[in-house]
Amino acid sequence: MTATWTESDIRQTSSEEQQLYDHLLYCVQVESPCQMIERFQKLFLDGSRYEEPKIWMALEKLAVDKRSEQDFKFVLNRCCHILINRWQLQPQLQVAIPELVGIFETLPSPGIVRSRGARRLRELVELFTETEQYLTLQRLSRVMSDHSDHCGCGSKPIGNLIQRYPYLYEHCLLSEDSSYEHQQTVRQIQSRIQKRFELDLSQYVTYQVRCAQAIKNGSKEASKKILTVKNPTLLSDRELGNALKQLAGKVQGSYTHRDIAQSFLSHTTHTTRYKDFKEDLYEYLTASIDPSYGKLQFNERLHTHLKNTLPQSDAQPPSEFLILRTCSKLLNFLVVESSQRPNHFVFVDLITNLGATVTTVLLLKIVLLSHKVKHYLEKQFSILFNHYESSTRDGVPWLIKSLENLNVAFSIHFGSADVSCLNQIM
Repeated sequence: MTATWTESDIRQTSSEEQQLYDHLLYCVQVESPCQMIERFQKLFLDGSRYEEPKIWMALEKLAVDKRSEQDFKFVLNRCCHILINRWQLQPQLQVAIPELVGIFETLPSPGIVRSRGARRLRELVELFTETEQYLTLQRLSRVMSDHSDHCGCGSKPIGNLIQRYPYLYEHCLLSEDSSYEHQQTVRQIQSRIQKRFELDLSQYVTYQVRCAQAIKNGSKEASKKILTVKNPTLLSDRELGNALKQLAGKVQGSYTHRDIAQSFLSHTTHTTRYKDFKEDLYEYLTASIDPSYGKLQFNERLHTHLKNTLPQSDAQPPSEFLILRTCSKLLNFLVVESSQRPNHFVFVDLITNLGATVTTVLLLKIVLLSHKVKHYLEKQFSILFNHYESSTRDGVPWLIKSLENLNVAFSIHFGSADVSCLNQIM
């Protein structure tokens, strides 16, 4: 994988920066979160009477530096994460993370202080609240909040739901200057929340199967005695049941989507030309598309897209690399083409006509052919999430259903969710 160099990677850490980082690293080990937040407030927001003059002088020098407008956001972001990385390791301290991020919501006026350095610092802190770094901090705050929004209240913004979708974290909670330590922090949080959802989903499925078996055996009273397990998604029970059936169940005789994908890949080992592989891929994908929708326009557009994909390689054997490139280009076509003014007409049209679950099945079939493309699909959904982050849920219900269906699909096929008991009632 080629390294991507950012401005924050290339610039050197100054002695003043290192002095500031070392100071906070020491303090966070010996002080409570409450003390650290108060210290952080005094240092960065109050801009006066900080008890350690050497640290204040170092910060002031950073603030008045000629490159401060470009570089200070990286410095302040790293300072925040020094505290966050420490606190997230201890569950009882995690509640402090939203409190730390919250101090930026009410900033003092730059004009109150006399010192040039302090005034400039306040200007830089205000500029920080308009950066990508601060936006990712806000998202992380929502993920770590005890009051994260799990209800389906339609008037609230999509952004409040970020905690529900761990597969978005790597793309939504990391910014261009995220340190290795912070990347590890996000992955640990992601793993913890993903496992919790997978366990909740497994328990819900087991509960539903037991209820169904009790009713089938003519014992409605017995079903009422089974300990109720709450639906862990924002889908209705009926929608989730349908999603589980289509994503995890048998779809062609006794074959699951994973079986069919493996069969297709086995077949490609005997395919000598990439051009023929694309024809087979078209048949593989359209098998999941309702013919009444496909014949209108979609199937033809899909066929044209595949035909025009890497035509210079048509005579070559379909290598793993070619399959990966084909799948990533397919996801561009089906979901979103770019992060700049994201074009996702095809995706919305699919959901409108086929529903979120069938559309998710189509995407799953692609990812099952090349597991490496899963990360790319996650990135595309993060583009949509970021694009609609401030929209109300009532405005984009199709996106919530898609996010939920994808969470279920990933938990079943790439996680530890155990839904094998579904076979007893299917």
